[in-house]
Order: sequence, then structure tokens, then C-alpha cells
Amino acid sequence: MEAQEGFALPTETIIPMSTTPTKFGYGATQELGYELNRLGIRQVILVSDKQLVATGLLVKIEKILADAGVDFEPYYDVGVEPTDLSFREAISFLSGKRVDGFIAVGGGSVIDTAKAMNLYSTYPADLLEYINPPIGKGTPVPGPLKPLIAVPTTAGTGSEATTVIVLDLLDMHVKTGISHFHIRPTMAIIDPLNTLTMPPMVTASSGMDVLTHAIESFTAVPYNSRFKPESPDKRPPYIGSNPIADLWSRKAIELGGKYLRRAMISPCDLDARYHMMAASTFAGIGFGNAGVHLPHALGYPIAGMVKDYYPPDYNASEPMVPHGVSVTITAPACFRFTAPAQRERHIEAAAALGYNINGIPLKEAGDCLAQALIDMMKDIGFPNGLSALGYEEKDIPGLVEGGWKQQRLLTISPRSSKPEDLMEIFRQSLKNW
Repeated sequence: MEAQEGFALPTETIIPMSTTPTKFGYGATQELGYELNRLGIRQVILVSDKQLVATGLLVKIEKILADAGVDFEPYYDVGVEPTDLSFREAISFLSGKRVDGFIAVGGGSVIDTAKAMNLYSTYPADLLEYINPPIGKGTPVPGPLKPLIAVPTTAGTGSEATTVIVLDLLDMHVKTGISHFHIRPTMAIIDPLNTLTMPPMVTASSGMDVLTHAIESFTAVPYNSRFKPESPDKRPPYIGSNPIADLWSRKAIELGGKYLRRAMISPCDLDARYHMMAASTFAGIGFGNAGVHLPHALGYPIAGMVKDYYPPDYNASEPMVPHGVSVTITAPACFRFTAPAQRERHIEAAAALGYNINGIPLKEAGDCLAQALIDMMKDIGFPNGLSALGYEEKDIPGLVEGGWKQQRLLTISPRSSKPEDLMEIFRQSLKNW
């Protein structure tokens, strides 16, 4: 179409694609010192958690830093799931310290905490300043942050590839986030060997997170059906499904469908660990660009309103719902709801998971994808619905209220929803089988 002066298409036409520079493979951790020297980083904060201390990995990391001549100060007090309280403690730890950058060694909680430490030490502000509206002010990050190298030890969250920080606001009983392109880590060192110490339910939770956010990005509202922003700086990090993100998301679904069961059955299966780490990386690239929708939006209040659930293998000191569990537990019902808007993609996602779709009518795409996920959840010993997490019918209105606040994610759903739709999704999810 010939361009005309003064004419602009009302819908989006541009796919902005940026990813974290990555080193991937067995032994990639050994090149951390080289990368720090290459980037000119001499003084860092090493962020991790005490559970990883027990594995011996941090001793290896500390030696790599020492051999590279990099001074570091450890911060190993990251909790299992970040909260506003834990973020404030981590940020206050930096008071008076001068650092060149950050290294995050751990899962999504560690990487998100390092992102927050980087953001709030570089541009100090009240915690709510950068948190997404309507919960926070949603002030854009003023400029670039210090270098952050992420070394993930779980195959799941994809935080090493995203522009997002997630946290629980304890007083509000809701999970929310901060989203801006400056938040994305400078580099990711992705070494499948670092996942060998993952306990079974951590493997299950993080693996289902891979599958869920990959399917969400693959089924998200198409980028070119959304309104074009007034200016490039107002374009959201999550733009909707698009041909580039689709390639990464679909491959992540395929790998997760093939290798998650193997990683659960044989924790030392290097091939399974390698491919689950690849699935996590691919999904992070996909959803870090396209975005996530209903399951993640509803997962936030599920995590935020937890009452008395203690997940196996997490050594949690207080009740918590792991992120991968919270976003997956409603996924079967969510995809039954969204399927009428994207039937072909929903049934393609089921096929990528390894589900036999031969002879299944397209109108049953939602049920097909839901069953594929339920089969996986059964096989890996996942909790059976919200009731297994301690929720009851009487809790649903509060869950709906918390989910409805996640408008940034709800708008990425291929099918628009109302509070009564969320009510029905939660109700269907009390038990998944």
C-alpha cells in the first residue's frame, strides 16, 4: 500500500524484538569471569539464596569471581517468593555501597530481586513508584540500569530474558509487577548443569511455568490487532503474539511436552535437563516479547492470598504457592475460555505438547489443550486444583477481585473477559480432574 502524507494505520504494524545476550550450554558458568572482565565490571553484588549455598554452587561462583579479579559482596538472603518486605530489605542492603553491577545466581525470585536492587539503587524511589497500575504509579524507569548478569538455576521462570519484576504485596494480598525494557538483564549465562540439584516439585513447578507462559504467548491477542502507541516509548514490553515470538514459544511447548516428564522421573538425565533449560530460554524470549495473559493474571491473587499451603521441596518458612503452581492451576479452565478466539492455535499447542489431535473437531480445541495439560499435571504429581492449595468456593470472590486488577495482562488475552468469566474459571479450577 502506498504511504500517504498524514496517514497512519490505527493498529500496530511494528514488532520490536530484543533479547538478552546469552551463553548457553554445559559449563557456560565457567565463562562468567571472562564476561565480567569483558564488560569492565570490577565490583559486584552477588545475589542468591541460602538453599543454593548448601549445593556448593556459590563456592564455585565465588572462586570464578576471585580468579577473574572481580571484587564481590554476597547477598544470600533472597526468599523463596519475593515480597515488598524482602525487596525493601534487599534494597536497604545496598545503602552506601558503590558497585559496578550485579550477578544473580538462582531462580526467578533471585533474578527478580537483583533486578529490583538494580532499579531502586540506580533510581531511588518509593516501592510503588514503578509498580504497574492500578496498584502502583507505573512511572517509567528513567534510564539504563547497571549491568546485571543472570545465572539461572531453574528451568522455568525465564526471568533472565524478560523485562519484568514480580513481587507479592503482603498487606494487599496480591502479586503484581514492574515492567520496563530497561529492566532486562544485560546477559544470561545458562548452564543446564546448574539445574541438577533442583528437587522434584521445583522441577515440576518451574517446568509447568515454562509450558504455561509459552502457551499464553502463543495464544495471545495478535500484535497487529492492538492499537498503535502514540510514540515508540509508549509501546508496552508485551505486544501480543507475533511471527517472531511464535517460533520461540512453539518450540518451548514442544520441548517441555517431550522432556518435563523425563526430568521428573530421572533428575540426573542430562539430556532432559539440557532440553528443559532450552525450553525455558526459548519461552522466555517468546513471552518476554509477546506477553502472558489469563493464567498469569489469575495466578497473582492465588499466590498473594495463600492461607496455609506449604509446597513440598521448597523449605518454605511460611505458607506460599510457588509461581509455577499459581499460574498453572487455572490454565486448563483459562484455555477452555480463550479457545473460541484462537481455536487453531490452541489445538496446535496441544499437538506440540504431544497430545494426539487426530480426529478431534476444531470446536473442541479448548478441551483438547486443557486435557493435554491435565495429563501432564497428573504425570508429574501436580496439585489437583485450587482446593489442593487450601482454597474454597468462598474464596473465589477475593480471587476474582485480585485477578481483575491485572488489566495489563488481561488485555493480552485473545478473548476479553468480565469478572463473572473469571469467577467461572476459578470455580472450574477448584479441581482439575
